Amino acid sequence: MKLIAGVVAVQGDVSEHAEAIRRAAASHGHDVEIREIRTSGVVPECDLLLLPGGESTTISRHLQREGIADEILDHVAAEKPVLATCAGLIVCSRDPKDDRVAELGVLDVSVDRNAFGRQADSFEAPLDVAGLDEPFPAVFIRAPVIDEVGDDVEVLATWDDRPVAVRDGPVVATSFHPELTGDSRIHDLAFFENVEAETPPK
Repeated sequence: MKLIAGVVAVQGDVSEHAEAIRRAAASHGHDVEIREIRTSGVVPECDLLLLPGGESTTISRHLQREGIADEILDHVAAEKPVLATCAGLIVCSRDPKDDRVAELGVLDVSVDRNAFGRQADSFEAPLDVAGLDEPFPAVFIRAPVIDEVGDDVEVLATWDDRPVAVRDGPVVATSFHPELTGDSRIHDLAFFENVEAETPPK
């Protein structure tokens, strides 16, 4: 099956995410084409969508200005998979607790930005993630924490008794950076666990 994966390329680890998607796709025998998203018109062609980290204010403003935000909303409404990491989680949330962020509201959570501290407070932790057999080596960098989840949101992982990975319909979001390891299981969980059933052949 040929899949098109779009990575919002305003900021963040675009190439690292692209490589993780390729590894996850290959493990399922899929051929995947990666497209970097900076302008409107790309998202509607994508089967999978990824919003990476960076600075949530800058990312959200770019999405609104370029008309990408509405395309992401349509992507989610069509039940197509999305993975949002770190700042991507903040942008996708319903309440980023920051008026400077133009949130998408596709993830029924509120967040506390930089809850785990500054850059100097970054750390790695082995996380037990629902759906994964072994702990995931999660890298937290100025990470947001999810402080409230909606009734239909599934908490996939916690750290210090706080949610750091969730699923809300087709959207999976993490406080940490799964692309900064050689482990592509989070990308697999978000994109390929049920992709055969969700994506028609091209």
